Amino acid sequence: MIGQGEPLRTAEGPSKLDEAKVRSAADTVKVTIQRLGEAINAGRRPGALDRLANWAREAPLHAVAVAFLVGVVHGRRR
Repeated sequence: MIGQGEPLRTAEGPSKLDEAKVRSAADTVKVTIQRLGEAINAGRRPGALDRLANWAREAPLHAVAVAFLVGVVHGRRR
């Protein structure tokens, strides 16, 4: 009901909504950093980069171009 509970905004600090937005943004950053760390660790596995380098060396140029374009399209959707 109106007028019950804690006020959303007080004179001495940020509003509850502002605090929730900051917490939500901080959680999003934490999750993003964790995913990035996992991707880096997966790339550091023995042989992972070697397989990619060998595939790129052996693949025809048009296949590499198509893979690049698919990656760009996939990256823009997120």
